[in-house]
Amino acid sequence: MEITGTADAILQAKGRNIYSISPAATVFEAIQHLADKNVGALLVMESNRLLGVFSERDYTRKIALQGRQSRETLVGEIISDEVISVRPDTPVQECMRLMTDHRVRHLPVLDSERVVGILSIGDLVNWIITAQSAAISHLESYIAGGYPG
Repeated sequence: MEITGTADAILQAKGRNIYSISPAATVFEAIQHLADKNVGALLVMESNRLLGVFSERDYTRKIALQGRQSRETLVGEIISDEVISVRPDTPVQECMRLMTDHRVRHLPVLDSERVVGILSIGDLVNWIITAQSAAISHLESYIAGGYPG
C-alpha cells in the first residue's frame, strides 16, 4: 500500500510547534525543557539558524553512559554536526526512509533555511495508521456494495 502525503500535510494536521534550545544551554536545562514540554527532542538553534537536534537518546548515550555531568556540559558540545532534515514537500515515505536509514527519530522540516516544524517517528506512524484505516474503510464499503458499479 502506498502512503500519500507530505511532511507539510502532517504538520498541518499536528501543528507546527517548535521547541528549541540554545547550544549555550546546559544539558540539564535541555532535559528539563524536554520534560516540561513532554517531547523527545529539541531543535538546537542560534539566531533562528538550525544547528542540530538534542534528544533523549543524546542524553543517555553522550552524558549518562559516559559519566559526564549534565549541569556542566553544554548542549553544543554533544550535538552532531550532521542534521538530517526534510522539506515541506517531502513525501511521507521518504521521511520514513530517512529516519530508518539514519536511525533518527526526529526530522526538522525546513523551507529554505527556515525551520517550519519537526516530525517525530510517532507523527509518521500516526499518519500511516490513519491512512491505512481510511483505505480499509473504503475497501469494506466497496465490498459491501457501497459504491455504484
